[in-house]
Amino acid sequence: MHYALDYYVKTAPSYQTATSIFKDEWISIFPAQYQIEGGFAPLFEDNRAIWAIDKLGGVAGKSVLELGPMEGAHSYLLEKKGDAASILGIEANTKCFLRCLVTKEITNLQRVRYLCGDFVEFLKQTDQTFDVCFASGVLYHMVNPIMVLGLLKERCKKMYLWTHYFDENILQHSVDYRLRFSGSQSASEYGFTHTLYQHNYLQALDSKLFIGGTLPFSNWLSRQDLLAGLNHVGFQIDAISFDDPIYPNGPALAIVASVRE
Repeated sequence: MHYALDYYVKTAPSYQTATSIFKDEWISIFPAQYQIEGGFAPLFEDNRAIWAIDKLGGVAGKSVLELGPMEGAHSYLLEKKGDAASILGIEANTKCFLRCLVTKEITNLQRVRYLCGDFVEFLKQTDQTFDVCFASGVLYHMVNPIMVLGLLKERCKKMYLWTHYFDENILQHSVDYRLRFSGSQSASEYGFTHTLYQHNYLQALDSKLFIGGTLPFSNWLSRQDLLAGLNHVGFQIDAISFDDPIYPNGPALAIVASVRE
């Protein structure tokens, strides 16, 4: 059989035929009403995102910049539940970008636009400003996380951040955690001195479910440096929740912050 013919669908259109383009690659579980076999994570009803929308004072009528939308689950919540006026999602992973487009079609998102590219480069070049930034699951994939926080301070009024952070205590008690880190280095950004802990993706790079950063490694911050760094670049922390030192893949927390006047 000719290879080119493998790309054709010979059944009537359905939501499932669209998602099956990325068979066994989905992470998100689609809402039940769409009757789709998807992934394993309930991101379309993510309590962290729902909490964030509330603590942000709602997003109704607001412009939202979403960093790394992955599969569009939080975009769905921002539009369908939050009634955001506009959502701009920047996604560097090309397969994730395409899955976002599939989600957009299936769920009929009308106020979401997706761009394919590196959001760090976008933040450096754009002069657009947004009411809110949604930065869930992206900061710990950065090489220079403090720089990214500084860029965000210039582009948004409020921010939701969910991220892992480095914890020396867990490093001593978890073999898997210990294997993924390879030393630390002192760094300075915007005059803020902090420590970067190199996190290596290792065998995860060979998985078709990989949704990490653009390099084979990233740099994590300690919880203390994360909070101090936010303050240093000009954010005030309005709320913290979901602070879990034993979260899978590493300690994590959710933060809602706003730019200081």
